[in-house]
Amino acid sequence: MNDSTSNRKKRRRKDEGEGELGVVKEGKKRDLKEIITSLLLLEEQQKRDQEEFDRTLEEEKMVFEENHKKKTRAMMDYYSNLQDYYNELDDMDQARRKRCNSASATTAAAAGAAGAASLEFSDSSVKPGSGARRLWVKDRSKAWWDECNKPEFPEEEFRKAFRMSRATFDMICDELNSVVAKEDTMLRAAIPVRQRVAVCIWRLATGEPLRLVSKKFGLGISTCHKLVLEVCSAIRTVLMPKYLQWPDEETLRRMKDEFESISGIPNVVGSMYTTHIPIIAPKISVAAYFNRRHTERNQKTSYSITVQGVVDPKGVFTDVCIGWPGSMPDDQVLEKSALYQRANGGLLKGVWIVGGSGYPLMDWVMVPYTQQNLTWTQHAFNEKIGEIQRVSREAFARLKARWCCLQKRTEVKLQDLPVVLGACCVLHNICELQNEEMDPELRINLIDDEMIPEIPLRSTTSMKARDAIAHNLLHHGLAGTAFL
Repeated sequence: MNDSTSNRKKRRRKDEGEGELGVVKEGKKRDLKEIITSLLLLEEQQKRDQEEFDRTLEEEKMVFEENHKKKTRAMMDYYSNLQDYYNELDDMDQARRKRCNSASATTAAAAGAAGAASLEFSDSSVKPGSGARRLWVKDRSKAWWDECNKPEFPEEEFRKAFRMSRATFDMICDELNSVVAKEDTMLRAAIPVRQRVAVCIWRLATGEPLRLVSKKFGLGISTCHKLVLEVCSAIRTVLMPKYLQWPDEETLRRMKDEFESISGIPNVVGSMYTTHIPIIAPKISVAAYFNRRHTERNQKTSYSITVQGVVDPKGVFTDVCIGWPGSMPDDQVLEKSALYQRANGGLLKGVWIVGGSGYPLMDWVMVPYTQQNLTWTQHAFNEKIGEIQRVSREAFARLKARWCCLQKRTEVKLQDLPVVLGACCVLHNICELQNEEMDPELRINLIDDEMIPEIPLRSTTSMKARDAIAHNLLHHGLAGTAFL
């Protein structure tokens, strides 16, 4: 009896233990299912969040691209209207000049008739052949220029005044003679070619106001202004095709070798930089020329136009783009340039032009790394590409130092400025090619702000190429150690 009771108790306890174990196992299974369900829900939620993020990003990208297109169209319309405005001004100016010339001819004819009558009917006051002038001309002293023009004038003083040797100056005069020379008239003798060229070069070199140019050369203020524009135009027409042009294939090969010897980076054919030239606030479209960065830095309202240039290893310009407003960042100026159009047409296939961080990375534009926390390889690459950037920066520093008119706001009209700035670039090339040394006292520190483009990376192929070049520089012992 007792044994059977004991057995029943044991079986009961065993059944209760198995029941409790089953409950525990069932609870664990339920918890595991809940965990798996939670993970699946979490994964699903993450997937939906990612899809939402991608959709939002795509919408923002489409809005950005649409805004960019609208801005581009508005800018192009603005410059089209601006060009039409300048064309109208030119037409009005030409019509005014024609009226003035017609009036002057009528006046001269009347004066000639009156002079003939006085010679015919007066008794002895003015006699034929006396050489009396019919028009009054103010006598001005040109002693300073007469002294400079003498062969015995010190070469060092001549170089200081005109930023070049007498031999280089004479060469420029000979090149421009056929375009600049004028013939004598019955009323006055023509201004010699050397004096015409000297007025222009001295004005560009010193940046002095026209009233001081007038005193130096013994000419009227309006005459000096006219001479500067005429000679600058002649430089653009005659000398620019000869001294500022894109290199041929043989020259490009030599430039690649020289740039590679400087930095170790292959296939580089140019160093690019964009600088700003101060101007007086224009009467139209003031906001377009407002330079916010210069204004903030100097605490003085600044307006400017841009000059983008590509130079060879010696600092000689091979391409320039002049005249876009100072409010435009470097990448937009590049997109407006003829160089950009030629590059898209295949001119720069397989070669690089090196620019600063203000330019985007493209199939033909190589720029430094700009992201945070650079690797040693990227630091090394930036150090070497900086040596190529320095070539164009120093070239622009010499350009502005030689031609001081680029450092101050000029009296030249906005529509005439591209011709004047182009002449400065051509004269810079001539001085560089003639190995004209620059006075150390003229050297300046060049300051131009660079803004990271809105779309800094525009070519995945170029990203891979840049990474490969950076890797080769570091692992073949071509990179420096300044970043360590």
